[in-house]
Amino acid sequence: MVPCSALAEILTIEKLVYGGDGLARLDGKVIFTPYVLPGETVQADLDRVKNDLWRGRLIEVTSPSDSRIPPRCPYYQRCGGCTYQHSAYDFQVEQKVAILREGLRRVGKIEFDGEIEAIAGEPWQYRNRVQLHIENGAIGYFEPASHTLVSIDHCPIVSPVLNNAIAKLNAELPAFRWFTGTVELFTNETDIQINVHDRVPVLIRPLFESLGASGPIEYGGFRVGRNSFFQVNRFLIDRLVDCTVGDATGDFAVDLYAGVGLFSARLAGQFKQVTAVESSRGAFYDLQHNVSVAAENKTTEEYLSTLVQTPDLILLDPPRAGLGKQIARELIRIGAPQLTIVSCDPATLARDLQALLAAAYKIDKITLIDLFPQTFHLETIVHLRKW
Repeated sequence: MVPCSALAEILTIEKLVYGGDGLARLDGKVIFTPYVLPGETVQADLDRVKNDLWRGRLIEVTSPSDSRIPPRCPYYQRCGGCTYQHSAYDFQVEQKVAILREGLRRVGKIEFDGEIEAIAGEPWQYRNRVQLHIENGAIGYFEPASHTLVSIDHCPIVSPVLNNAIAKLNAELPAFRWFTGTVELFTNETDIQINVHDRVPVLIRPLFESLGASGPIEYGGFRVGRNSFFQVNRFLIDRLVDCTVGDATGDFAVDLYAGVGLFSARLAGQFKQVTAVESSRGAFYDLQHNVSVAAENKTTEEYLSTLVQTPDLILLDPPRAGLGKQIARELIRIGAPQLTIVSCDPATLARDLQALLAAAYKIDKITLIDLFPQTFHLETIVHLRKW
């Protein structure tokens, strides 16, 4: 139990919000507290952030939810990675659907009354990629909102091969206490791709080389370079593609933010013509290697501004920042009969959908696919049709 201060208060948690916190209200204050669940009564220290916005620091759960469970990870609440390990997995997914609906309503003024299908997979050992920090002979993650290292000997959400690599680093890094840096590991459960984000001194290179190589690796038929994006949930990649592309067919499809070609490969088998657009040079080379489609090494803005032919389908998998006003305007101008958006941020998704729904489109289907169990992150697939 955390000692309480003079500012400790009893809070009743109304709901979870995007970011992992629970929301409570007290005497006109809006208070966000981590590691709580809806309906719980908790004791928390309060810190003012600004005006009537406050942060709570959990001291004790005085009336726990039926969905509260003991976290599996010994580093939970110290490590900044996971936010929901204190809740049953089915409950996590239910809450994410509720958070998605609220984000659409609050940010985009979108009242979607249809069903939001939730696709879930194995909630542990799912990550095929991990970023680790090294300091003073230890390896681990940072504490929440800090650069303070939490040393770990394993991580319950990463794959067995990556946990073996963590164990090897833990055994050998004490001999290199002078090295500080960040290393990213990516695996297909046979090979490991290693990407050290800092200059690697000669003395420590053999340790990293013993883990794997820095060159591309093959993942499910796709070549993936060390600077190329690839989905991190090893159990749900096929279901993500199935849900995103489905049985769509036609003469012409465009895959924007195409990466290494994960969606383009399926589209190529279902459309007569496919154009894949990727701005990153490294990912573009992987895309050309992986898929036999027309490939453009351009930004989405550049490509759409010159597109005159109307595709049957435009598929977009943008970064967290979303599409933005310019791309939304171009999509409306082009007027493809079908749009599919894959989003990792409900707020920017709601903003983008608001523009598209006001001009030319209606929502056909929304699916939440839980690519990031135990965390607040969620992935959404939205299928749109032109009026």
